[in-house]
Amino acid sequence: MNIRQILQGKSINALYSVSSDQTVLDGLQVMADKNIGALLVVDKGVLTGIFSERDYARKVILKGRHSDDTQIADVMTANVITIGPEQTLEDCMVIMSDRHIRHLPVMDRGELIGIISINDVVTAIIRDQKVRIDSLESYISGSPY
Repeated sequence: MNIRQILQGKSINALYSVSSDQTVLDGLQVMADKNIGALLVVDKGVLTGIFSERDYARKVILKGRHSDDTQIADVMTANVITIGPEQTLEDCMVIMSDRHIRHLPVMDRGELIGIISINDVVTAIIRDQKVRIDSLESYISGSPY
Protein backbone atom coordinates (compact mmCIF):
# COMPACT_ATOMS: atom_id res chain seq x y z
CA MET A 1 0.00 0.00 0.00
CA ASN A 2 1.39 3.41 -0.89
CA ILE A 3 0.82 6.81 0.68
CA ARG A 4 -1.37 8.05 -2.17
CA GLN A 5 -3.79 5.18 -1.47
CA ILE A 6 -3.88 6.07 2.21
CA LEU A 7 -4.62 9.72 1.40
CA GLN A 8 -7.42 8.67 -0.95
CA GLY A 9 -8.88 6.47 1.77
CA LYS A 10 -8.99 9.21 4.39
CA SER A 11 -12.46 10.49 5.09
CA ILE A 12 -11.09 14.00 5.60
CA ASN A 13 -7.93 15.05 3.82
CA ALA A 14 -8.00 18.76 4.64
CA LEU A 15 -4.73 20.58 5.11
CA TYR A 16 -4.83 22.94 8.06
CA SER A 17 -2.05 25.44 8.39
CA VAL A 18 -0.83 28.60 10.07
CA SER A 19 1.89 31.03 9.14
CA SER A 20 5.05 31.30 11.19
CA ASP A 21 4.21 34.83 12.33
CA GLN A 22 0.94 33.81 13.98
CA THR A 23 0.83 33.22 17.71
CA VAL A 24 0.90 29.86 19.40
CA LEU A 25 -2.57 30.67 20.72
CA ASP A 26 -3.81 31.03 17.11
CA GLY A 27 -2.36 27.61 16.29
CA LEU A 28 -3.83 25.98 19.37
CA GLN A 29 -7.24 27.40 18.51
CA VAL A 30 -7.12 25.88 15.02
CA MET A 31 -5.99 22.52 16.44
CA ALA A 32 -8.81 22.58 19.00
CA ASP A 33 -11.43 23.63 16.42
CA LYS A 34 -10.37 20.93 13.96
CA ASN A 35 -9.58 18.28 16.60
CA ILE A 36 -6.07 17.69 15.24
CA GLY A 37 -2.67 17.30 16.88
CA ALA A 38 -0.46 19.18 14.43
CA LEU A 39 -0.55 22.06 11.98
CA LEU A 40 1.50 22.67 8.91
CA VAL A 41 3.35 25.98 8.91
CA VAL A 42 3.10 27.53 5.47
CA ASP A 43 4.61 30.88 4.51
CA LYS A 44 3.93 32.33 1.06
CA GLY A 45 2.81 28.92 -0.19
CA VAL A 46 5.93 27.11 1.05
CA LEU A 47 6.01 24.50 3.82
CA THR A 48 8.38 25.99 6.41
CA GLY A 49 7.57 23.90 9.47
CA ILE A 50 5.15 21.90 11.53
CA PHE A 51 3.67 22.82 14.90
CA SER A 52 2.40 20.01 17.12
CA GLU A 53 1.00 19.44 20.58
CA ARG A 54 4.43 18.07 21.45
CA ASP A 55 6.06 21.35 20.38
CA TYR A 56 3.60 23.22 22.57
CA ALA A 57 4.24 21.06 25.61
CA ARG A 58 8.03 21.07 25.32
CA LYS A 59 8.76 24.52 23.90
CA VAL A 60 6.03 26.68 25.40
CA ILE A 61 4.67 25.22 28.63
CA LEU A 62 7.92 23.75 29.96
CA LYS A 63 9.85 26.90 29.00
CA GLY A 64 7.41 29.22 30.77
CA ARG A 65 6.38 31.00 27.58
CA HIS A 66 2.94 32.43 26.95
CA SER A 67 0.78 31.26 24.07
CA ASP A 68 -0.59 34.70 23.27
CA ASP A 69 2.77 36.39 22.74
CA THR A 70 4.92 33.57 21.35
CA GLN A 71 5.09 33.20 17.59
CA ILE A 72 4.79 29.83 15.89
CA ALA A 73 8.22 30.47 14.33
CA ASP A 74 9.80 30.36 17.78
CA VAL A 75 8.54 26.90 18.66
CA MET A 76 7.75 25.03 15.43
CA THR A 77 9.82 22.17 14.07
CA ALA A 78 11.55 23.80 11.10
CA ASN A 79 13.33 20.91 9.41
CA VAL A 80 10.22 19.03 8.34
CA ILE A 81 10.58 15.45 7.23
CA THR A 82 8.24 14.73 4.32
CA ILE A 83 7.21 11.67 2.36
CA GLY A 84 6.20 11.21 -1.27
CA PRO A 85 2.87 9.79 -2.44
CA GLU A 86 4.43 6.72 -4.05
CA GLN A 87 6.34 5.70 -0.94
CA THR A 88 4.98 2.71 0.93
CA LEU A 89 3.21 2.38 4.24
CA GLU A 90 6.29 0.56 5.48
CA ASP A 91 8.50 3.55 4.52
CA CYS A 92 6.17 5.78 6.50
CA MET A 93 6.24 3.50 9.56
CA VAL A 94 10.05 3.32 9.54
CA ILE A 95 10.42 7.11 9.29
CA MET A 96 7.89 7.75 12.05
CA SER A 97 9.43 5.13 14.32
CA ASP A 98 13.07 6.08 13.72
CA ARG A 99 12.44 9.83 14.02
CA HIS A 100 9.86 9.60 16.84
CA ILE A 101 7.33 11.69 14.91
CA ARG A 102 3.57 11.38 14.57
CA HIS A 103 2.89 13.41 11.42
CA LEU A 104 4.40 13.37 7.94
CA PRO A 105 3.50 15.94 5.30
CA VAL A 106 3.15 14.46 1.82
CA MET A 107 4.85 16.32 -1.03
CA ASP A 108 4.38 15.60 -4.72
CA ARG A 109 6.81 17.39 -7.06
CA GLY A 110 7.24 20.21 -4.57
CA GLU A 111 3.52 20.58 -3.86
CA LEU A 112 1.99 19.83 -0.49
CA ILE A 113 -0.81 17.32 -1.10
CA GLY A 114 -1.61 15.88 2.32
CA ILE A 115 -0.47 14.80 5.73
CA ILE A 116 -0.25 11.32 7.21
CA SER A 117 -0.64 10.81 10.95
CA ILE A 118 0.25 7.82 13.06
CA ASN A 119 -3.51 7.23 13.33
CA ASP A 120 -3.75 7.00 9.53
CA VAL A 121 -0.95 4.42 9.53
CA VAL A 122 -2.58 2.30 12.24
CA THR A 123 -5.98 2.52 10.52
CA ALA A 124 -4.46 1.41 7.19
CA ILE A 125 -2.71 -1.54 8.83
CA ILE A 126 -5.90 -2.65 10.60
CA ARG A 127 -7.91 -2.33 7.37
CA ASP A 128 -5.31 -4.34 5.44
CA GLN A 129 -5.21 -7.06 8.10
CA LYS A 130 -9.01 -7.32 8.08
CA VAL A 131 -9.02 -7.82 4.31
CA ARG A 132 -6.36 -10.53 4.63
CA ILE A 133 -8.23 -12.28 7.45
CA ASP A 134 -11.52 -12.18 5.52
CA SER A 135 -9.78 -13.55 2.45
CA LEU A 136 -8.18 -16.39 4.42
CA GLU A 137 -11.47 -17.23 6.13
CA SER A 138 -13.19 -17.39 2.74
CA TYR A 139 -10.43 -19.59 1.39
CA ILE A 140 -10.59 -21.95 4.38
CA SER A 141 -14.39 -22.23 4.27
CA GLY A 142 -14.31 -22.75 0.51
CA SER A 143 -16.61 -19.85 -0.27
CA PRO A 144 -15.78 -17.16 -2.83
CA TYR A 145 -14.89 -13.71 -1.55
